[in-house]
Amino acid sequence: MSLYKNIIKPFFDILSAGIGFFLLFPFFAITWLILMFKNNGKAFFYQERPGKNERIFKIIKFKTMNDKTDSHGVLLPAQQRLTKTGIFIRKHSLDEIPQLLNVIKGDMSLIGPRPLLMKYLPIYNNEQKKRHHIKPGITGWAQVNGRNAISWDKKFEYDVWYVNNMSFLLDLKILFLTIYKVFKKDGIYSVDNDIMPDFTGTKTDE
Repeated sequence: MSLYKNIIKPFFDILSAGIGFFLLFPFFAITWLILMFKNNGKAFFYQERPGKNERIFKIIKFKTMNDKTDSHGVLLPAQQRLTKTGIFIRKHSLDEIPQLLNVIKGDMSLIGPRPLLMKYLPIYNNEQKKRHHIKPGITGWAQVNGRNAISWDKKFEYDVWYVNNMSFLLDLKILFLTIYKVFKKDGIYSVDNDIMPDFTGTKTDE
């Protein structure tokens, strides 16, 4: 696995992300133009996320939420800020295209555990922390097995299982399952389950 993990997979990531970005550039450009108009010139969303070995990087996605706040200046809940344009973009997984740039930069892999919020770092248990032994991915084993329709504990279980069982054939399987689910719109998006509730920790360490 070491040869695949350290040499073959990074090469495959950069090559595939480059080809993918080239092929998807028309969709990237059209989405960018629409969001520039809809979001007052703000087409992208940047946020710090932990990567391999918890190294911090900035993830880039298309901006699918507005910046509306309550009377105290606090951002409204994510569900209330998700725009109609944002719903369409997420439904068709267009918001993930800019992350190909993160892969080309070396911050991410095509396949791996999804990079989550910084605020979760202190509350992972020892088993859950293993998800950071490899680069985070645009898609992963948890995404093709339920995405946000499964519990946090199950999601982390899938993530750690992938870290322990990563292989070329498994990556190929996840890639094809992701493409299939995007085209079939099978479990990829729904307004009700696309936004996960915050992770608050697991009571017992495993």
